[in-house]
Amino acid sequence: MNVTKHRCGWCANDALYQAYHDQEWGVPVYDDAKLFEFLILETFQAGLSWITILRKRENFRKAFDDFDYHKIAHYKQDKTDALAQDAGIIRNKLKINAAVSNAQAFINLQKEFGDFSTYIWEFIGGKPIKNKVKNYKKALATTPLSDALSKDLKKRGFKFVGSTVMYAYMQAMGMINDHEVGCFRYEEV
Repeated sequence: MNVTKHRCGWCANDALYQAYHDQEWGVPVYDDAKLFEFLILETFQAGLSWITILRKRENFRKAFDDFDYHKIAHYKQDKTDALAQDAGIIRNKLKINAAVSNAQAFINLQKEFGDFSTYIWEFIGGKPIKNKVKNYKKALATTPLSDALSKDLKKRGFKFVGSTVMYAYMQAMGMINDHEVGCFRYEEV
């Protein structure tokens, strides 16, 4: 007998989306390198669908030196110009330049807090928030918490970190569990 697991409706029948949903989305992340990777991916996603970013993820990884924020913080104009010509990524010059300034801001924030993980998890008291989403279409896009995080990051020099982007980031990084209550991952994460 073949039993199909119930997943959140947003990952539909796309194998890449399902793998991301099943293995990554909503799993608490404390590693700064991974937190930075998703920060960059989420900022590039602004105004686009997440599946677009997932399909280009490996290209982003290659183009952005495996998301090494120390390297990215020192990118010069020739590198950002080359990235703007790279068809494998989102070729938005503002977002590319933001990746560089966000890497610099990320490093500065690490100096202040010891690591980015400590900073970001303090926003929710260190423990994931578990919502009771019945249908992903009715899930929130922003909250006062994402508003506060967005405002604080902007104050620290981060770009493309609006409240909607930050809420999606918190969902992805497992700070907020917005798996549908009927999804097999809801209790697992």
